[in-house]
Amino acid sequence: MELKTARLTVLVDPAKKKAFETLCARQDVTPSQVVRRLIRDYLVHHGVSFVPSGLDQEDDSASKA
Repeated sequence: MELKTARLTVLVDPAKKKAFETLCARQDVTPSQVVRRLIRDYLVHHGVSFVPSGLDQEDDSASKA
């Protein structure tokens, strides 16, 4: 899980936003969780590698101990 976060502003049709939030609530997930999962899956699908923010710092501090 990422240790740092950054804000992403997305403009969507109000009706789609409401439907999305309703579906997320029914599935007991937050809209943010779903969007983060979609972004992760999209990156993987297109072969883009990444290290979640904060994990590289955690590994560095563990190796220094």
